[in-house]
Amino acid sequence: MNDINIEEIKKHWIKTSDDDFKTINNLFKSKSYNWALFVEHISVEKLLKALYVKLNAKHAPTIHNLYRLAELCKLDLTDDYSDWLDTITSFNINARYDDYKREFYNLCTKEYTELWIKRIKELRKWIELKL
Repeated sequence: MNDINIEEIKKHWIKTSDDDFKTINNLFKSKSYNWALFVEHISVEKLLKALYVKLNAKHAPTIHNLYRLAELCKLDLTDDYSDWLDTITSFNINARYDDYKREFYNLCTKEYTELWIKRIKELRKWIELKL
């Protein structure tokens, strides 16, 4: 555990995040909007974990709360980005748990998903600048 290769771990998080982002586009095209939003969460989470690894020279914590990951990276968040991270984190919960799935599915229209894909692209670029 002491001999971890920080650069390789960071690259892994970035590559898998990029792969997930490609998946988002495919899910959107197939009209699987709820799953596209779920994978959006994963894509951003992985970029934040890459940044955490870079900044802290250790493995990222096994948490999924994007706002908390941003805090651990000491990011200076705008109010919008803070709100966006909270909402995107909810995609993770809403897509997984049956109690929330139907309500979330109904929320995930083409327009709603397009809006969040646009926001995710913006967040990803912002995080990538810090990598």
